[in-house]
Amino acid sequence: MAEPDVLVAPSTIEYPFRRTTGPVIGAFLTALREGFLVGIKSSDGKVIVPPVEYDPYTADALTEIVEVGDAGEVTAWSWVAEPLDGQPLDRPFAFALIKLDGADTAMLHVVDTGGDPAAIATGMRVRARWKPPRPVGASEEDDATGAHRVGSILDIECFVPEGEN
Repeated sequence: MAEPDVLVAPSTIEYPFRRTTGPVIGAFLTALREGFLVGIKSSDGKVIVPPVEYDPYTADALTEIVEVGDAGEVTAWSWVAEPLDGQPLDRPFAFALIKLDGADTAMLHVVDTGGDPAAIATGMRVRARWKPPRPVGASEEDDATGAHRVGSILDIECFVPEGEN
């Protein structure tokens, strides 16, 4: 039996729009681009970092953005002895939960100890190492290397033990 003719119609799926991040996540990403961190006050007055749009316990909409420090305390960590391609650092490092100064919750990021697993501990103080700001007049597209801040969590290259650069 012969196969019937197959009807083919080429089509292209496009999404010709950009999604807005909204007032809460947008404020967080803007702050990152500018080189500082913000959280949001929950219904009970605690500061959540990164900020969320709704209270995790009451589901109330949250709107009070507050600045927090870019240094804090390691509350938990996991050592990565052999980084994989695509991970934030090309040498051994720790993924850590960091409770920033002024925050009541911890956020996940990377701690660079120069590859020394003995240099990280729960309770130690760390500080953000920021990428430099994008030069005036340069667009995000001009910075294909990712070497400058653009409004991403990766604008913080890593955290380092306090007192180091």
